[in-house]
Order: sequence, then C-alpha cells, then structure tokens
Amino acid sequence: MILPSDPSPFDAKTFIRSLPSLPGVYRMLDASGRVLYVGKARDLKRRVSSYFRSNPGSSKVRSLVAHVRAMEITVTHTEAEALILESNLIKELRPRYNVLLRDDKGYPYIHLSKDEFPRLELYRGARNEPGRYFGPYPNAHAVRETLTLLQRIFRLRQCDNTFFSTRSRPCLQYQIKRCSAPCTQLISPADYRQTVQLAILFLEGKSGQVIDNLVHAMEMAAARLDYEKAAEYRDQIMRLRQIQERQYVSGSGGDVDVIACVQQGGVACVQVFFIRDGRLLGNKNLFPQIPEHEESAQILSAFLAQYYLDKPAPETILVSDEPADKDWLIQALQERSGHKVAMTSKVRGERARWLEMTRRNAEHALAAQLSSQLGMQRRFEALQDALRLDFLPTRLECLDISHTQGEATVASCVVFTPEGPQKTHYRRYNIEGVTPGDDYAALHQALTRRYQRLREGEGLLPDLLFIDGGKGQVAQARAVLEELQVSGVLAVGIAKGPDRKAGLEMLYLSGSDYPLILPSNSAALHLLQQLRDEAHRFAIVGHRQRRAKARTTSSLESIPGVGRKRRQALLKQFGGLQQLARAGVEDIARVESISKELAQRIYAYFHGENR
Repeated sequence: MILPSDPSPFDAKTFIRSLPSLPGVYRMLDASGRVLYVGKARDLKRRVSSYFRSNPGSSKVRSLVAHVRAMEITVTHTEAEALILESNLIKELRPRYNVLLRDDKGYPYIHLSKDEFPRLELYRGARNEPGRYFGPYPNAHAVRETLTLLQRIFRLRQCDNTFFSTRSRPCLQYQIKRCSAPCTQLISPADYRQTVQLAILFLEGKSGQVIDNLVHAMEMAAARLDYEKAAEYRDQIMRLRQIQERQYVSGSGGDVDVIACVQQGGVACVQVFFIRDGRLLGNKNLFPQIPEHEESAQILSAFLAQYYLDKPAPETILVSDEPADKDWLIQALQERSGHKVAMTSKVRGERARWLEMTRRNAEHALAAQLSSQLGMQRRFEALQDALRLDFLPTRLECLDISHTQGEATVASCVVFTPEGPQKTHYRRYNIEGVTPGDDYAALHQALTRRYQRLREGEGLLPDLLFIDGGKGQVAQARAVLEELQVSGVLAVGIAKGPDRKAGLEMLYLSGSDYPLILPSNSAALHLLQQLRDEAHRFAIVGHRQRRAKARTTSSLESIPGVGRKRRQALLKQFGGLQQLARAGVEDIARVESISKELAQRIYAYFHGENR
C-alpha cells in the first residue's frame, strides 16, 4: 500500500496485482489518510480493478478515483461477513462517497413482562428484559395507540412494579375501566392469565380468533345468567370489530416490509411500510445521505445492508428497485435472521398495491422534505445529540401559562414535528378554580386536562414535553404524568438565564438535579427558543382575548333569563349598572319584558343572594 501522505498518484496496477480473488472489504483513502469510500466485493481483484479502467463509468466514480491516494483491504471468509463489516465501517467512518443512513436507531416494541400479573409497556433498546416482545413498530405513536386499544379491550395493567406493589385500593385507571385492578385482587390470577392470552392473540394479528373466544365466553356467561359479564364480553367484541374496520392491510398472514426509494434534487427518501401478520402497523420515512448521481437501486442496496444490520429481517421484503447484489443481501439477511428471506420487486395484485402505496407516500414525503423543512430536521437531530437521546424525537410539545396578576389565566400547548409547527394541533385551556397567580396549580390543571385526553387515545403523545420554567414546573409535569400513568414522555423545563437574556437558557431534565446549558449557537437551543416563544405567543394571544372579553362583557349576562334585548332595556331604563344595582324589585319589574320572578333574580344578583 502507498502511504496516505504520499502526494503522488495511486499506482493502481501494482496494487491490483497483489489483490486476491476472495471476498472482502476495500477502503479508498485520500492524501490526508481520510477514508473516501468503503465497498464490499465477492472478488476483490475484479471489483477494485473495475474502478481503474480507461472508462470507469459515472462522474461519481471518476471524481472518486481522482482523489484516491491509497487503498486498504480486509479479506473475509464469506460474502456475508464482508457485508456486515462494510456496514460497520460505513457507520463508524462516514465516508464522503458512501450512502449514509442517518436514522438507524432502534424501533420501539410492545413488551409483555413475565410477572404473575404481566404488564404491557412501550420498550426501546436491547431486548434483555424477560417476557415477550411484539413489533417492531414504526414509532412510539403506533405503540401508544395499540396500548390504548389493549387497555380499553382487555384492561391489562400498564403501571410499573413499584406502583403496582404499593397499591391498597384501585387507581384511576380502574375507575375509568382501563385496568382490571389485579393489584387489589379484583381479578383472579386465572382470569387475568386468560385475558393476557387474548391480548397476545390480538398482538399476533389473530383478532378473528380473539372474537371467536369472546363470543364463546359471552354465550357461556349468558347461559349461567351472568348477564353483567356477558355484557362486558359483548362490549369487547364490539370494540374489536371496530378495530378490524380500521385501515389495516388485509391479506394472508406473514411479515412483510415494503420499501420504496425516490430521489430528487440530491435528496433521497426511503419509505418503509411495516406489515406484521397481514396487518399494516404503520410506516416510516428515512432520508439517507447520498453522494451525487446515485441510482435508486444502489441506494436501496446500501440502505438494506445497514438497515437490517441490527434488527431481524421479515420473511418477505418488497422493494421498488431490485439491488444488483440481491442474492448476496438475501444470503446475509438469512444468516443473520435465522430464517428464509424473500426479496422481490415483481409483484401483482394486493402486493403491487402495497408497493405503489409505499412509493406514493415516499414521493409525498420527499416533496414535503424539499419544501424548506431540511433545516428543521437538522435541528431535531441536534436536539437528539444535545439531550443524549437514544432515539430521534418526532413530536415536541410545550406548555406555557399566561395571566395578568391572576386574571383570565390561559394555558397554551403548541406542537412541533420535523415538518415544523403543527398549528392544527395547538390547544388553549381556560384555567378555572385555582388561586389567582398560582402558576403551579394552573400548570397542573392544564397538564391533567391535556394528557388525560391523550391518554384515552384522543390524540398523539409527544416524545418530549417542554415547560416554560424550572425544577418546580418539571416536578408538576412529572406528578401529572405519573398520576395518569403516561410513560415514554420526557419532561424538560426551559428556564430563562441570568437577566432573562436569550442564549443563556437552562434546561432542567426530568430526573436530573443539574441544569443543562447549551451553547448560544446550538441548533438545538434555537429550536427550543422557537418552541418556547411560540407557546408564549399563543398563550398571550389567548389570555388577551379572554381578558378583553371579560372586560367588555356585562355582568348581567351571567343572570339566567337576561338576554341581549332585556340587558339593553335595563341599562337604558336605569342609565347604567350602578343605578340598576340600587333599584328595588318593584322598580326593576316595571321594565318591559321583565317579570316579577326575573326582577327578583336580578335584585338577588346585585345583593349577594344566591349570586
């Protein structure tokens, strides 16, 4: 090998003569020793020599070869080993001329614990905990949606073991019929295990079998005249049938990933649809970093090798463009997954519709990405790095409280995703029944109202919840989330720095005792400032509207029976509220359309009787 520091051109002929005709990995280096490209080969001599022909092919290859000053190789025993090594090196070295998969973090699963009374939970990371895992799901929202459905139908517990073991009476989830309260023995272990088996069948995609079992149980309960239990089974069957009517892919069983790649303007989008046991669980957009003039088939080849490096491949992979090294990829995926893997782009009927749907979604996602959202995506990636998250957040929420010395308190909630502010998801809450100026109580009420509805499936839970404030506000958020048993949401406080100067904000993460201070030029900090300022603006607008309405609204409007016309007649007759307040019942009753009974109510209002 010629040393990287040698400025002379690369002696390709001498190097190629020394190469074996064996599988392996090659690395191309520039004059400074930086790796430009990592590639795999089933025959190193043949593959490397193809770069240094008189006509190497595309402009990308010509540009690459012009910068090469050295090469390194690693011979492997098999082609599959070369594939895995190539993927590892690409992730570690991030060469300029390789396709780089940016978002390769682990996907969430549903975990069923191995306790006497198993619990269901959202799970990320290495699957080392005992129990069963279902998934992977495309994102945390799909997991939470499924967990909400399971709670409504099967009423399995989702609280952690510490909360479960200290209960002496049923919690709120039992009261709203989201849990069967095994913590207080309101359900027997045998009945709970039977319910767990039904939930497992549902998660395995066998909802039809679940319905058959529930129908049989309903008939048995009716036969023994236990009509209350039969009604519970009937409600479960109705909910399951409603779920079946939702937009799931219907077809034969089996696990399928449908993957399509589209590119435009130097940006590529890879869309992945997850189908498990014949049911569409959801989809995910991925935007790999690609070199110029790369074909879709080449992008998919590099994508598939990296994407399935740390996760098992399904039985079938449908692709929009077949990679040139498809056979090699299939062999490597089979060795890693332990089962047969089929990969094809030539499909008909139902699977052709799946592939077309995936390609169409990829085109829409790419169009959205190209319409000025690249900056927001980079900010989310910077936020992931700044908070040291093991996943890329896809939904942020921020709450803020606004009032004037306790008057007309309004809480706001704004939502950001990598596509930008989602204004249709913004919400305001008029705070009532708290001590004026008590921001903690106002925040507690707003959080409870917000996440009680989300917990019941009326919306999407965020990955990160930001509060305009410090430790106290974060403590309130944690208390509400624990009370409602909302898991997987990290609460973060955004406190203003010294002299309330922008750029000196301190972040208080849930569970951390010390604030995190980001550099003033941090893209993550800029995102949080934009999020906080938007929440503040939205809260102030709502507060001002509520305050203006209160100050321009007559107190007479709160009296039953006094509408606009009667209010105008009273004010004209007495010349104002002060004179009306001094009037007696008989005087008020003389006004046209005011009865003696209504006059009594008006008089009682001004004199504190039943006010």
